Amino acid sequence: MRPDTPAENVDHTAEAARLERTAGLYPEDAEALLLRAAAHLELSGDRPAATTLYDRLLSASDGLENPALIRALKASNLWEYGHEAEARAIIEGLRTSAPRDPAPWVIIAESLESHDELETAAETFTEAATLLLPEGAEPAPATHPLLYGRHRVRRMLGLAHDAWDTLADTLHTSPVPLDELHDPKRVWSLGSDNPAELQAEITRLQAELGAFREALSRPFPVAVLHWPAPELSELLSAYPALSTEYPSHETHLSTIESSLRELSSSGTANLGIVTGTVPSYEAFAASEGASPTDATLLPQYATTLAARGRAVAWPPQRGMECWCGAEQGYEECHGGPQV
Repeated sequence: MRPDTPAENVDHTAEAARLERTAGLYPEDAEALLLRAAAHLELSGDRPAATTLYDRLLSASDGLENPALIRALKASNLWEYGHEAEARAIIEGLRTSAPRDPAPWVIIAESLESHDELETAAETFTEAATLLLPEGAEPAPATHPLLYGRHRVRRMLGLAHDAWDTLADTLHTSPVPLDELHDPKRVWSLGSDNPAELQAEITRLQAELGAFREALSRPFPVAVLHWPAPELSELLSAYPALSTEYPSHETHLSTIESSLRELSSSGTANLGIVTGTVPSYEAFAASEGASPTDATLLPQYATTLAARGRAVAWPPQRGMECWCGAEQGYEECHGGPQV
């Protein structure tokens, strides 16, 4: 599907089938591709088929990058076609497991909200904020939807602003303030026969839509290529000429962190890390009609992986494990002061 295809012209069933075929060709990207396919199936109205795809992914949970996200999407989808009890059980299980990624929290809280479970939705947003928002530090962009959703639900409940609501107001960049966007009375204005009220609501909705479009149109991250130690060893054994690029694994890891810090200090936003594998790199080189020994392919390979949704945001959120794969927090590993 072309990115400029109008939404009303999309054949969601055909697009889901295309994505499933693509997932078969690129098994390393199957998770991201099948999640997109499931989203198209939901949009087509075939929610049982979407659940089948979620179950297919979860049946191979050992290799999943984000099983909590898939369970959250499955719960939301199930509730939409009458499987409330199962959806609630999944939601409670996710709240108990307390995932460190904000996306599953947002999905289950919004699912509760859409079914008028406002108090429980507010509790869920607050649990996530308590877990994922660092004290005294700027919230990561991925956590902003938690604050906005929490603000919206609390506004609908008529609760007074607290510190996190104030923070949400500060982070929000739309010309229409959050308090106005989240005003429960807005729903009544949609039924008004007063042209001025309707025009004001259209302006609010346009601002809201603009924020959604901005989030969806973010460019692919500026991605730096990371080779885990076994993959780098295999790469250099097969292609010794690349040893000039990678004198050692320790140097490779240090170079990644220093490069990302330099990019960040220069004002480059949306930074990420992609992890390479030798078979994938060889396939990429073949598709380019080039030899894997050509070092100029490496940044192109990284960009291609990022475009396929393989990038992990850098820096990791506070308390998360280091991007290098070490079983310790980023702050205690590569996130500490560089020598």
